[in-house]
Amino acid sequence: MRLEGKVAIITGAAGGIGFAAAETFAREGATVALADFRAEAGESKAQWLRNKGYNVNFYQVNVADRESINSMAKAIENDYGTIDILVNNAGITKDSMLTKLSQEDFEAVINVNLTGVFQCTQAVLPVMLAKGRGKIINTSSVSGVNGNIGQTNYAAAKAGVIGMTKTWAKELGRKGINVNAVAPGFIETGMTAAVPDKVIDQMKAMVPIGKLGKPEDIANAYLFLASAESDYVNGIVLHVDGGIMM
Repeated sequence: MRLEGKVAIITGAAGGIGFAAAETFAREGATVALADFRAEAGESKAQWLRNKGYNVNFYQVNVADRESINSMAKAIENDYGTIDILVNNAGITKDSMLTKLSQEDFEAVINVNLTGVFQCTQAVLPVMLAKGRGKIINTSSVSGVNGNIGQTNYAAAKAGVIGMTKTWAKELGRKGINVNAVAPGFIETGMTAAVPDKVIDQMKAMVPIGKLGKPEDIANAYLFLASAESDYVNGIVLHVDGGIMM
C-alpha cells in the first residue's frame, strides 16, 4: 500500500473531492484525519469509513480561524504522534460579478481558500520540520491560472495558493518537505449537481475529453503527490482538467 504507516490530514473532507481523497488515502494504508467544519457530516463520513475497516477519525475545524486550526493540529499530533501529509483541500465559493461582489463575500473566500491554506500549513510545519520530511498538497484551480468570470475572489485565492506553493517548495525542499498543488478543472460534485443541464453541456464542450471529471480523479492526483512516487516532484501545479488549460 502506497501510504502505509502515514498520518494524513485532509481538510474539507466531509464531502466531494475531500471525502474521495480520504477514502483513497485510507484504502492505501494511511491513518486519515478527516477535517471539516461540518460536524455531523464529518463524523458520519468518518464512521462510514471506519465501518469499512479503515483507520479514520473526524476533527472539526474552521480553517479560517487560527485557534481552531492549532487545536486540530495539536489533537492529531497527540492522537497519532506525528503528521506526515497535509492536503489543503477545504474551499468555498461565493461567486458574483465584480460590480456586485461584496466586501464580505470577497473576504470570506480569501479567508478560507487562501489564508486557511497558510494557517493550516504553519500549524503542521513544526512536526514535519522536526522529522525532516513531509508532503504538503495545496488545492488550486484552473480559475486561479486563467481567471473566470464571476470569480474575482475565488480566482484571486487560488492564484495565491499557486504563489505560496512555489515559495514553500523553495523554502522547504532542502528540509525534506515536498510542496505541490493540484489544479482541478470541472469536477462533478455537490455544487455542480445544482447546475442546469444546459450549463453542464457548455462546460463539457470546453473540455477536450468531452466530460467532467470525478472527485476520484483529483483524489488520485493527491495520492501520487502524497506517496513516495513523487519524492522528486516539488513546486509543481498538477492540472487535472481534461486538457482544458492546453
